[in-house]
Amino acid sequence: MINKDEETLFFLLADDHTLIRQGMVFLLDAAGINYKAFHASNFQQIKDCLHTEVIHIAIIDAYFPEGNSLQIISEIKEKNPDIKILIFSGIDENVHALKYLNAGADGFLSKLSEEEEIKHAILTLIDKGEYISPVTRTLLMNSLNNRNLINPLSSLTQKELEIARMYSEGFGNLEIANRLEVKQNTISTIKKRIFKKLNIENIVELIELMKNHS
Repeated sequence: MINKDEETLFFLLADDHTLIRQGMVFLLDAAGINYKAFHASNFQQIKDCLHTEVIHIAIIDAYFPEGNSLQIISEIKEKNPDIKILIFSGIDENVHALKYLNAGADGFLSKLSEEEEIKHAILTLIDKGEYISPVTRTLLMNSLNNRNLINPLSSLTQKELEIARMYSEGFGNLEIANRLEVKQNTISTIKKRIFKKLNIENIVELIELMKNHS
């Protein structure tokens, strides 16, 4: 938990858009928090800041030009589990929130949220150590009965996952069949099964799923 008796709370504001970070500073001021903010616009700056500063709360975008933030979240929590992480992003909360919480984030908030909700999320994170929005709370409850909500790839067998990775890397049916030493029509059948399990219709959707959940 965050020690609210600290004289100053240290925030890391990590987003590759300056305006987003400046907007968060405005909201922190409006919330009446005694704080100091450090800024980062990429993964290396996040790592550098965490190496040199004692951060209490990190507000991090879900995606940077280098990729998604899942790995950096895991690294932060491994090195300092006391840091509270709020993912602040424009991506769909219904689709993505659970995988970030599963990676170690303490909250997920949409950039489409109203100012009051953003301030509430930050204050809740300070007071309780986590922020679970109504949308994410519903997702968490549903995930107890359906783990595919956290990672839809978990519905695939190891063989299907291997083939899905090959498709996402640009291999075709014949190349995959040759690599696995099976018939091409066998690969075509497995492809149909993968698409059905993941509820997708084409390779583009498969690539997106693999990028987001691998």
